[in-house]
Amino acid sequence: MMKKKFAALALAGALGVSAALTGCSPSADGGDSGGGESKGAIAMSFAGLNIQIWVDMLGMIEPQIEEAGYEFLTHDPAWDIQTQVQDWESWIVRGDLKALMGYPVQSDSVFPVTEQANAAGIPVLGYATEWEGIQAALLIDNYQDGLTLGTEAGEWIVENYGDEEVGLFLYSYYETDLGRDRSEGIKEGLAQAGANVKISEASTLSVEESYDAAINQLSAEPDTKLWLSVGSDQLIGAYRALADRGVAPDDSSYMLGALDATNESLDIIVEENSIWRFGYILPAAELADNIVKLLLDAADGGTPENINMSSTRVTAENADDFRVE
Repeated sequence: MMKKKFAALALAGALGVSAALTGCSPSADGGDSGGGESKGAIAMSFAGLNIQIWVDMLGMIEPQIEEAGYEFLTHDPAWDIQTQVQDWESWIVRGDLKALMGYPVQSDSVFPVTEQANAAGIPVLGYATEWEGIQAALLIDNYQDGLTLGTEAGEWIVENYGDEEVGLFLYSYYETDLGRDRSEGIKEGLAQAGANVKISEASTLSVEESYDAAINQLSAEPDTKLWLSVGSDQLIGAYRALADRGVAPDDSSYMLGALDATNESLDIIVEENSIWRFGYILPAAELADNIVKLLLDAADGGTPENINMSSTRVTAENADDFRVE
């Protein structure tokens, strides 16, 4: 993969991120595709835009879709399934939608709108999950990714703490298939590695919420040294909280690990003897390219097939390969 030059991306709240993105992409109501006659519209729907890697991906998807002659539609449903479904319905009734890919807040709640799209001849694709009525999906083995992280972290815990019971804080998430599979995989990996851990959990998404959850945990259990997460934004919140509490970035007794590395977490991972010891990534550029491949195939009348991806281990040596401009 071509190395990307790092450009700092401010980690704003969900509303700030959404505002920044919709400034360059059409909203659920559509917009000017800018230049030439459009072949129609293509839509990409994530459950919310407070996940940094999703924002990064949309910035990569849009120019490719527009270069292919389509108008690009996206939105921020802010993890509200009714908003997400209503926007899908508004896209469908436009009359020019050629393909739609989504990561639903709740998969079982998009069955009716998926049927509506199919009845209108609009192919629907899934991101990271499948449900009845879709043509194909970009699939991620989230349980296996969680299992891999949990196992590696568990082995580190056994090596450094032996049989001693130690507290571990897990940023889990059970409200979506992706989050649930990752959470369960991490726990199973810890168990398979034989780590004797007392797990505390919080279900958060943003850096800010996760920072607050970490402060609460450290107030209750000041000696919490083990931190894992289903996503990097949550662990960035924990890292900042630990730093504010005076934890050295190279303290050998601490262990942090997360999936979905971002530019900010890559910066932490590459620090010498970093306490952020385990990072995994589904490269945003590769994800975006595969999304575009499926969407264009479907929009052009092809028969798209599932694409499967798995996470890659991030180290100080390869971190620069995954930075996003």
